[in-house]
Amino acid sequence: MMGTFELSITNEKALDWFRTLEPVDTAEMIGLWRGSGCPSGHPLGGVLENLGWFGKCFHQNLRADALLFEKAPRKLIAIDPAYFPIRWTFGFASTGRKAFARSLFPHITPHLRARGTTAFLQSRMDDELITAAMVYDRQPIVDVFRRSKHGQMIGKMIIEGDPRHYFFELAKVEGFSSPMTSS
Repeated sequence: MMGTFELSITNEKALDWFRTLEPVDTAEMIGLWRGSGCPSGHPLGGVLENLGWFGKCFHQNLRADALLFEKAPRKLIAIDPAYFPIRWTFGFASTGRKAFARSLFPHITPHLRARGTTAFLQSRMDDELITAAMVYDRQPIVDVFRRSKHGQMIGKMIIEGDPRHYFFELAKVEGFSSPMTSS
């Protein structure tokens, strides 16, 4: 975790805090971002980090690599979220936090590789504010972004039909010429 959340908090408190943050313009999101989950009791909490999640990349054309994982230091691989039906993923979340899942995941990532970008950026209304949001191409998911007082972007993952939200931080990464790796 990058420091915005010091301790685990409830989803309701995280949502209340998120609503106090400033909206973000889509242009501010362009670039490579390192992510970290914010503990708020969501079923997916800790899963992405355990599997080696790096973050997200937003391109000039407003297309996005929604799930980037670290294949090796400074080598990233984009995974297609469509391989993980979200309702099914909730059922296996506890498995995703185990050591054997962390060991197995790098071996299967080549088969889960995205064949292009998997989401797009747009401005969206969220709690009466217009802010940047990433809409997944083939999942009922939207990540809405706000800026923290510490300079990171905070994401709120909204899953259609689910009242819970997964919160995460994004910190801009400088010095990567390209977020993608070869096979």
